[in-house]
Amino acid sequence: MTTHPYPSPDARTQPGVPDRAAPAAVVAHNVAKSFRTGRQLTEILHGVSLSVNYGEMVAVMGPSGSGKSTLLYCLAGLESVTSGEVQLNGRSIASCSRAELATMRRSEIGFVFQAYNLIPTLTAVENVSLPYLLDRRPPPMDVIEQTLATVGLGERLQARPPSMSGGEQQRVALARVLAQRPRIVFADEPTGALDTRSGVLVLDELHRISEHPEQCVLVVTHDPTVAARCDRVLFMRDGLLVRELRPTGVDEVAATLAGLSQQTEG
Repeated sequence: MTTHPYPSPDARTQPGVPDRAAPAAVVAHNVAKSFRTGRQLTEILHGVSLSVNYGEMVAVMGPSGSGKSTLLYCLAGLESVTSGEVQLNGRSIASCSRAELATMRRSEIGFVFQAYNLIPTLTAVENVSLPYLLDRRPPPMDVIEQTLATVGLGERLQARPPSMSGGEQQRVALARVLAQRPRIVFADEPTGALDTRSGVLVLDELHRISEHPEQCVLVVTHDPTVAARCDRVLFMRDGLLVRELRPTGVDEVAATLAGLSQQTEG
């Protein structure tokens, strides 16, 4: 049996550590992150440890300024950590060169952010094809077109971003991730700017990814509805993981988040 990469006597009681022994897709061990502005050093993360297993969807929530987005960027390798270690698919990202990290992002990791990052002069099909072209692989057009149809854009294959609504652009960005079939998907407020219908569609697709035994999703969100669809919710306050919840409903998630916000304000 494979054990947690960083076991401790009370590991199963620590927020962020799943309660089953299994190979982990994402592992953070004592991750700290600081930013320096002139002579001022600001510490954002104060030693965060967590694991996300394949086959699960995990949400990170917390009051504004708690460090949840910074944590996501560190886990995804978009920000370097000040100290500690991050592993993705069993590999320490600190040991990867910039070129290796870029290759990993194109082939093993997907990103769904509020900023759609679409090329305005390219069609929906071309935007979804772009990661394949950057990786010097022929785009599988049947897969790409079917993926766009899956997210409700089968009639918009040749549309360009300026002619699309925000919800449509987000769905193109999601299709770009789905077509790559990454093992790990990081999502930062993926439904925050969407109408209800588009938000449900995006959430359904992320949930579908997480049900695959060789894939997982880690989402940062302020929305209890999104978090309630996840297997686990990790709550942050002041740069630390302070609580874990296996949600039974939206109200439970909302009450927990409200309680943390009140403690922060106090």
